[in-house]
Amino acid sequence: MTTPQVSSAVMTHPVRLGQARDLVARLCLDGLALDPDPDGPPSALRTALVAWGATVPGAGHHLVVQDDVDAPAELLEIVARAAARFPEEALVFYTNWHARNGAAARLAALAGASWVRAVPDEFTPSLAVCLPTGTAAAFRAFARDSAERHDDEVLSVFFRGRGRMSLLAVPNIVEHTGTSSINGHAAQGIRLAVCPTSAADAAPLLARGRVLEEPGWIPYMRYGEGYIRLAGQEHGPDEGRGHHHRWRDALPATGLTEEAVRAARKAHLPRAVAGEVARTFGMPFAEELWTHCLLLGRQAAHVARGLGPAPDGIPAGALDRMRRSALATAGPAGLPPERRPDAGPDEVRAMTALARSAVRAGGTFETGPSAVPGGASRG
Repeated sequence: MTTPQVSSAVMTHPVRLGQARDLVARLCLDGLALDPDPDGPPSALRTALVAWGATVPGAGHHLVVQDDVDAPAELLEIVARAAARFPEEALVFYTNWHARNGAAARLAALAGASWVRAVPDEFTPSLAVCLPTGTAAAFRAFARDSAERHDDEVLSVFFRGRGRMSLLAVPNIVEHTGTSSINGHAAQGIRLAVCPTSAADAAPLLARGRVLEEPGWIPYMRYGEGYIRLAGQEHGPDEGRGHHHRWRDALPATGLTEEAVRAARKAHLPRAVAGEVARTFGMPFAEELWTHCLLLGRQAAHVARGLGPAPDGIPAGALDRMRRSALATAGPAGLPPERRPDAGPDEVRAMTALARSAVRAGGTFETGPSAVPGGASRG
């Protein structure tokens, strides 16, 4: 497998120029893509168009990184190997912990997959994206006259139009830093990676790990409440974008019943651990988190059966560490944004213990054949 040349750029605004320069120097990236109208209305797309045009002659792929991230020194090496493995794909190396794509990545991690296909009805996480240079040029041509200011939304429209969403790296080697947002996302509060992973583990997982193409239905949380993204809902009204199904309402389409969920909660909910979570965040949130993770564990076990055996060359324990990392973010990500600062180490430990018990129960939670086919995969 020939490793392609990957050019790179950090998109930035003058208010973050210092940290952007530090990022370029530390990660040995090619240079900066500056906002061409820094005094104009906030627009990530305006700067992204500059960044995607900063390809280096001879490069087969181009990596665009935003300025408010952290990443290991091995970033370019890991990205180049992934590009060699998937030469025609759009590759995403950071996924938000609280989004539907983040939930897809968390589900994939618990199932033992290292890549998952992004859902069509949500923005594309754009903090660290690698495109083939031809795709980068096509995106610039597509987006040049867009009135949208969010590059992540336009990327998804572009991919939907081409009939193929990006591949999300499940182990995240890129992390978001800070809570400020030039483009108006500060109200979302603390926004971190769904599955932060060391470069030592991520490199072999991304180079050889399994790919989950279609995870089926996906449990997720937003603002303290549980939801389910149904398979194929992008074909609904307005292609499903912005529509959220509460888990109770969506259960019939999964082949599960609320009665079975209540019975599982009664039998398996660890009251003492739930009480620890409830002391800070209330019992309704504790029970909602447990139910969400019960459904997550059930679907992960279902999907894992279709993935096949783990490939050779994955270090001992790497898959388990990836699973633990993804599970540890479930609780904080599920909180309303204004409550996330209250999740200190003790609270995160309690939420993780609660989530772990639910996923374990979900792994044996069956009420008959699912009404939705299992996820498809490829190696």
